[in-house]
Amino acid sequence: MAGQTPDMVTLKIPRPLYERVQQLIEGTGFRSVTEFATYVLRDLAAQPALEKRPARKKAPARMTAAELKAARQRLRELGYL
Repeated sequence: MAGQTPDMVTLKIPRPLYERVQQLIEGTGFRSVTEFATYVLRDLAAQPALEKRPARKKAPARMTAAELKAARQRLRELGYL
């Protein structure tokens, strides 16, 4: 890809998410969605909780009706539903 250095890769995200992040970072000092995403991912990857998680032995807890409703509403707002 033109303009990319050999140590960079392309990460594809849905356009509505990209546009929402653009709005969120306005006036924050982040120069681009890429810069913000790199910052967030580095921070997340640096958290010890993500390193060598033990395998799950039991099924995760089920969502409550209210949690499910809130999740669906959020997905609608983001344009996924």
